[in-house]
Amino acid sequence: MASNLAISPPIAHPRELYIGGRWVTSSSSEVAEVIDSNDESPYYAVAKATAGDVTSAITSSRAAFDEGPWPRMTHAQRAQYLREFAAALRARSETLAQAWPRESGVLYSFARTTGDFYADLLTYYADLGDSHVWEEQAPTTPGAGFSMLVREPVGVVGAIVPWNSPLGLSIHKIAPAFLTGCTVVLKAAPEAPAMPYILAECADEIGLPAGVLNVVVADREESETLVRDERVDKIAFTGSTAAGRRIASLVGSRIGRITLELGGKSPALILDDADLEHAASTIATAEAFLTGQSCASLTRVIVSRPRHDEFVDALAASFEATRVGSAFDPATQLGPLVSAGQRDRVESYIAEARASDARLVTGGGRPADLPRGYFVEPTVFAEVDNSSKIAQEEVFGPVLAVIPAADEADAVRIANDTIYGLNASVFTPDVDRARGVAAQLRSGTVGHNAFRLDARIGFGGFKQSGLGREGGREGIAAYSETKVIVLDEPPQGYR
Repeated sequence: MASNLAISPPIAHPRELYIGGRWVTSSSSEVAEVIDSNDESPYYAVAKATAGDVTSAITSSRAAFDEGPWPRMTHAQRAQYLREFAAALRARSETLAQAWPRESGVLYSFARTTGDFYADLLTYYADLGDSHVWEEQAPTTPGAGFSMLVREPVGVVGAIVPWNSPLGLSIHKIAPAFLTGCTVVLKAAPEAPAMPYILAECADEIGLPAGVLNVVVADREESETLVRDERVDKIAFTGSTAAGRRIASLVGSRIGRITLELGGKSPALILDDADLEHAASTIATAEAFLTGQSCASLTRVIVSRPRHDEFVDALAASFEATRVGSAFDPATQLGPLVSAGQRDRVESYIAEARASDARLVTGGGRPADLPRGYFVEPTVFAEVDNSSKIAQEEVFGPVLAVIPAADEADAVRIANDTIYGLNASVFTPDVDRARGVAAQLRSGTVGHNAFRLDARIGFGGFKQSGLGREGGREGIAAYSETKVIVLDEPPQGYR
């Protein structure tokens, strides 16, 4: 099935940047070509920002925070803007649904729900503004009459999002930032800029005060302008661990605030009482989401050696039955990768694993019936050594590594034997056993019998999967500075 919308730019101002509440021309004529990942056809081109453009966006954001009305509004006033933002986003649901499959390969059947989902998420954050504790009385300081703890906005935020899920990752940054009173420079990835640009269109439509949101598309060198500038109080980054290390070192040199949501090599532990067919089907289905281009993918599957072969057969059968094709075809279960470069990267991992002692069970190539588009067959390797590259590095594609373990304790050891700690899942019918194993896993999220995440509660990782948490109350705290105020007597409102 083809798209039901004519191929045209999904954004109104592809050759401009959104800075200071206006659409402005980039200082450079250079553009980023966005390619439809389903058939490799040109989709549209978007203006790239220069270092000077990024600096202008920072200047605008700084002025909006230091001199503008935004941080001086009440939380209820800012929450109302989030509700208006939600309505503007909901009205663009079909445009969002058309852009995401072309840019990143997610299925249209899923993408068509995202406008409503993320509009609801903006409303969720707006509602948190009413219940979050922004200030509270603290224990009285000796010699003083009244002490209080106040949570204030951190300031100017540089929000950097990747290409795989740019809308959700942007909203989990800008919504709590806006609610606290921060201003934002949102840096979009050149591969998938449509959704951040649509957020700028929404901001423009609702009359968000100038400079509160600035949106630019930039390559890594220009993006470092955002990271290095001391006028940016906080960097909120989602992306690879390698890029996160670089950003952390730059921000650390100026003692800036930082949130990092980085890579993962997440384990699924198949305990000896698990239903193998259910576990195999669940993991295969979850890996098909976004064609495995998710940092939280359950790509290391750990199973006891006596059950290894039976589970591998079930997993291979589930993956072999997965229909690969255009993201717009209702029959498709797994779409394309984002780009030719990403497909090359995934294929390089497959080639290296094939040259190792791991056993290729299914997949490993490109679908013969799909000569165009960035497609890779869903792939399973068995008998994988946990020290191998395919078990330790993030592939970011539909490639699963099944690792045998001696017993439950060994499975936990293997699961934790990685630099990452973002997500995990435990498969067992015994909820208490699942809770006990979860307590031993060094992971920011642990699911039970499924791929489970809920960023409304909080999302982030242990170890080199990141610093801090995004989402919900934890996410609001990440955009706040705490201040202790010690007074001679209680102020108005506390008397």
